Amino acid sequence: MSYHSSDTPPEVEAMIIERMRRASALEKWRMVAELNASVRALAMAGLRQRHPHASEAELRRRLAGLLLGEELAELAYGPLPEEFAT
Repeated sequence: MSYHSSDTPPEVEAMIIERMRRASALEKWRMVAELNASVRALAMAGLRQRHPHASEAELRRRLAGLLLGEELAELAYGPLPEEFAT
């Protein structure tokens, strides 16, 4: 199987793949958890930039919309208040 990322030298990519193969299940779970935390932090930063006057509660609700989709976020957390819906 060939991977060849466009921005990673093949020898570095091979080292990464080998590291992933040797990682324990716990290490892999930790890596996934760290990636998820990074994604959430980046998403929140983007929401803060797009909605600079939003409260933390509004930002968390908007994050739920991004992560879950608006339909499920609305079912789980309720709709965004009318004044925040844009």
